[in-house]
Amino acid sequence: MDAGHDTETSLPLVLTRFQVSEEYGFLLPHPLAELPVPYGPWMELAHQLPQLIASHQLRSRVHQMPQLSTRYLRGHEELHLAHLVLSFITTGYVWQEGEEGTVKVLPRNLAVPFWEVSQALGLPPILSHADFVLANWRRKSPKGCSAGPPCRNLDTIISLPGGESLRGFILVTLLVEKAAVPGIKATTEAVRAILQLDEEALHKALQELAEAIGAMSKALKRMHDYVDPAVFYAVIRIFLSGWKDNPAMPDGLIYEGVSEEPMAFSGGSAAQSTVLHAFDELLGICHNEESTAFLHRMRDYMPRPHRAFVEEIRRAPSLRQHVLSSRDARLRAAFNRCITALTDFRSYHITIVTKYITVAAAKA
Repeated sequence: MDAGHDTETSLPLVLTRFQVSEEYGFLLPHPLAELPVPYGPWMELAHQLPQLIASHQLRSRVHQMPQLSTRYLRGHEELHLAHLVLSFITTGYVWQEGEEGTVKVLPRNLAVPFWEVSQALGLPPILSHADFVLANWRRKSPKGCSAGPPCRNLDTIISLPGGESLRGFILVTLLVEKAAVPGIKATTEAVRAILQLDEEALHKALQELAEAIGAMSKALKRMHDYVDPAVFYAVIRIFLSGWKDNPAMPDGLIYEGVSEEPMAFSGGSAAQSTVLHAFDELLGICHNEESTAFLHRMRDYMPRPHRAFVEEIRRAPSLRQHVLSSRDARLRAAFNRCITALTDFRSYHITIVTKYITVAAAKA
């Protein structure tokens, strides 16, 4: 089982060294849709998850699943697909009966390979944003578009109960990630411009960053068109739940064959997206103590090279100090536009959370 080489961490920033794509950003550029033949039993279950969960058969099918070795997995694409598949099967296994019928033990034939793949990728053994969105998309036709209202040509690789609302939720989130790509590139350009004392290049990079964050907000607004709040709250939300600080699973989950003690991990969250962490570090955004602790914990749920990218931005010279010491009024204005765009994006995200969780909970 080979995850590839460790990431280097020296300036200047080159995106490809952090497994970040010039075209797709933090999204996996060409996710695999099938694992090698020995892993057929995993793929067979994964492709039937919505039906198996709805008919309450997934747990019994997992118990019949053979114990497979992970040693035939090669490269990070196969590892990411294996993590995606095993994380979806795991979350389906745990939440098959909803919040009232959870389990205490994940069986060995699922827990051991999931743990091994997670260790290879530096990811926790639970469904995360890296699985749910970054590695979980495909084109129906190779020549079709990958934009639009989540483009008819886009689809998920693995699904869960939630029907079109789940598909819409994943693909709209994917389009937000895609909209961020010019901003990710602008982030590296800004760092380079500070190091080279190139005010013109820095001004251009900040303009591009503000535009990208605005495009992310525009993409996020599509959530209203594709995701039913009632379905999100009653169905999708549960499968994104974790077993840390969760009253439904107060003791966490025992990964049989891995540890005799239960382990606790947080569920999938937009806070696990590397995009805003990178922008925060570049712009010098400070959150309150509680939010900072939560966001830093969420970095453990990112692919290892993406965490290294955020850390590299953090180590770069301070953009805020550079702008404050500059006499260039255009630079200050461009910096402030980025701050405003980021504030607007976060405010709109709170509006979405309120609609899909707070208001939906009250109606439920």
